[in-house]
Amino acid sequence: MIHLKQPLVLSAQSGNVASPLFATAAAASSQQRRASKAGGRVRTRRISCVSTEEAPGVTTSVKTKERNLTVTAIVTAQAAPASLYVSRGLDDIQDLFGKTLLLELVSSELDPKTGSEREKVKAFAHMTLTPGTYEAKISVPASFGPVGAVLVENEHHREMFLKDIKLITGGDESTATTFHIDSWVHSKFDNPEPRVFFSVRSYLPSQTPPGIEALRKKELETLRGDGQGERKFHDRVYDYDTYNDLGDPDTNIQHRRPVLGSKEYPYPRRCRTGRPMTTTDPKTEKRSSTVYVPRDEQFSGIKGLTFSATTLRTGLHAILPALAPLIKKSENFPHFPSIDDLYSDGIPLPADGGAGASLHIIRDVIPRVVQMIENTTDHVLRFEVPHMVERDRFSWFRDEEFARQTLAGLNPICIRLLREFPIVSKLDPAVYGPPESALTRELLEKMMNGVMTVDEALESKRLFMLDYHDVFLPYVHKVRELPEKTLYGSRTVFFLGDEGTLMPLAIELTRPQSPTKPQWKRAFTSGNDATQSWLWKLAKAHVLTHDTGYHQLVSHWLRTHACVEPYIIATNRQLSRMHPVYRLLHPHFRYTMEINALARESLVNADGIIEDAFWPGKYSVELSSVAYGATWQFNTEALPEDLVSRGLAMRREDGELELTIKDYPYANDGLQIWDCIKQWATDYVNIYYKSDDDITGDQELQAWWEEVRTKGHADKKDEPWWPVCDSKDNLVQILNTIMWVTSGHHAAVNFGQYHYAGYFPNRPTVVRTNIPVEESREDEMKKFMARPEEVLLESLPSQMQAIKVMATLDILSAHSPDEEYMGEYGEPAWLAEPMVKAAFEKFSGRLKEVEGSIDERNNNPENMNRCGAGIVPYELLKPFSEPGVTGMGIPYSISI
Repeated sequence: MIHLKQPLVLSAQSGNVASPLFATAAAASSQQRRASKAGGRVRTRRISCVSTEEAPGVTTSVKTKERNLTVTAIVTAQAAPASLYVSRGLDDIQDLFGKTLLLELVSSELDPKTGSEREKVKAFAHMTLTPGTYEAKISVPASFGPVGAVLVENEHHREMFLKDIKLITGGDESTATTFHIDSWVHSKFDNPEPRVFFSVRSYLPSQTPPGIEALRKKELETLRGDGQGERKFHDRVYDYDTYNDLGDPDTNIQHRRPVLGSKEYPYPRRCRTGRPMTTTDPKTEKRSSTVYVPRDEQFSGIKGLTFSATTLRTGLHAILPALAPLIKKSENFPHFPSIDDLYSDGIPLPADGGAGASLHIIRDVIPRVVQMIENTTDHVLRFEVPHMVERDRFSWFRDEEFARQTLAGLNPICIRLLREFPIVSKLDPAVYGPPESALTRELLEKMMNGVMTVDEALESKRLFMLDYHDVFLPYVHKVRELPEKTLYGSRTVFFLGDEGTLMPLAIELTRPQSPTKPQWKRAFTSGNDATQSWLWKLAKAHVLTHDTGYHQLVSHWLRTHACVEPYIIATNRQLSRMHPVYRLLHPHFRYTMEINALARESLVNADGIIEDAFWPGKYSVELSSVAYGATWQFNTEALPEDLVSRGLAMRREDGELELTIKDYPYANDGLQIWDCIKQWATDYVNIYYKSDDDITGDQELQAWWEEVRTKGHADKKDEPWWPVCDSKDNLVQILNTIMWVTSGHHAAVNFGQYHYAGYFPNRPTVVRTNIPVEESREDEMKKFMARPEEVLLESLPSQMQAIKVMATLDILSAHSPDEEYMGEYGEPAWLAEPMVKAAFEKFSGRLKEVEGSIDERNNNPENMNRCGAGIVPYELLKPFSEPGVTGMGIPYSISI
């Protein structure tokens, strides 16, 4: 079943009513243009009706007496908040006298006598006995033509959230034209300009009904703003700025951070707030308790209550001080059973006194993991058992699982086909040391047990690599200066067996040369003796922390959150709300700017959660800038092109993809989702664009794509790989890529975070000590030889780091109760147009079929990367889900 965010009332625009007031605006516009070409005037058919007296507060443009239609406007608003505010009494008086909302109806037609816009008809809506409902009786000339827009002026001293406006003639609600609002309307005391809401019908710029052409342009000008001043809470202005607000040098000079979005540190742009600069650093914007985002981009009531209001914005900042009395910050876990206790016994929480505030803070932030001890009133912080530990508590220790997760885990988008040998660094050897890898031909062939030579393995596409060598090596010495953090450059080579699974062959760890020390590098392999086996486990821990950091900063934050924000800004600045492309993309952008602003407040900011608990520390977002400059390309954000670029797929002569690893769960499921989105985008584009000339002739569309490239991703504006928006096929590819990144890509790297990293030894966010054999100091080696498990535990995150990350991942992995899953919820504009509705229903049906296909693959024992004893089935790309931490479900947008 397809769900609407709210019930859709089919209007006369769908052909139900013959009244010219609610006739299809497109038809009226077409008729008017035909008449104009013929040199004549449009004749509007009159309807016989009883003349009405003008309703109080109504003005009309009618100069000669003509029959009027009585239109009932019903406005549905969100119920008034329970909290009181200073001007509440004044607003109650406004409601009492019916001076709440001033509505203005705008005709889609021009006045046939003057050739100019018809004058608007106005009326005040007054509060009814039904909570949240306002009603107006509007006397409208019968010749007014179809209503193309409604202007709303909010007479309250406080903003209102409007759900919809229904215009009804003849008392028959089945004939209503519904304007779907779902938006905040500012108080006129904050901004005297009224809000404009267009009809549910979508129009290309050239097809805009003439009566609302100027309004369409004016609305876009309002949304662009003038680039001046500090943005206010109620504003709806979209503009660009660099990431210059992550540091806080006025509070602490150690919190100074570089500006991201420059030649030195290229980065996508974020939304401009206009806050003043800091005193300490004139390049850094001052931080405030809240970060401006345009009002319509902020969370809905339910999502706000379940997420932002009590978590990232206020709660996660408070977790550390709340937990501090309970846990020593740098204390290690003494043994692995103490880690297991987090999921069984839990950590006792204070119940009363001054410490009682800690309980309330923690309970509000992470309610899922705060539980009561049976038959008592005592509370404990007891984490839910992650799925992978629930199925097999020792799986994280095995090489097979280590390899499997590169294809079906939390970060399945970094493994690459090894195409060349020997492996050589591209970094300057004068700075970093000899470029040759320690992973030699002899070593790899030995680990392949003589099954084939390296050359034969390359030829048969059997060797793959997880490569964090060159990208991390420049940061090794910087990170090592941070307390309790270390880093290497790393390479891990895997071999693809006949059964279709990977096995790690060897790991290389490298420390670059320095003024005082030569380069150090060593290859590690699993072995039969205990020492080699434990060194291998330590080397895997380093690789896992590299993969975890790269996943969070690049695969997740950069490639979805940060890179999508410019698309949202450009879409709102250049595409009218009436534009079909705006309406296609809008659900894919919902709440993303809000979650990004929250991330800049608490996650990726100086001394935020990422810097505190992940190994890059204060270099975290700087490192994602380096990755953006070196690797990000719009064309390879498309899933098929990404797979081809990594050597995980090849294109056959017929254009179809053939996977290098047949059982690659992320690719198998992802390509099905990609194809569903592509078909939906193709059907949608073909409805509104009849030829490639329509694409190049669409001024709004061309301005949008130009701005995405030259302003939103300004540091890469001259790259040759940007697609040209000059054909229907190219537009489909552009839209498909954006829609995939916001939905499937983000779901694959986000909603499994707690399942895979909730047991932190599986994906440690930091390794705090060097591997003992780097320096081979006698004391370190003696301790390692005597108690290797203790050395591993000392390397892993501290208790405070682990609990902080686990609590954060529990929040970030959860679906809101009002989650909008792709294909389940239809936009009113889609469902009001029969051809679009049919295309959407086909899209929805195909996604339901994908669910069944994924279940089949997960239950097929031949797919050993997703089916087997204790293996977590790959469900991250199953389209639909229940609320909570489920490890499945693809929302339209990046909303968490």
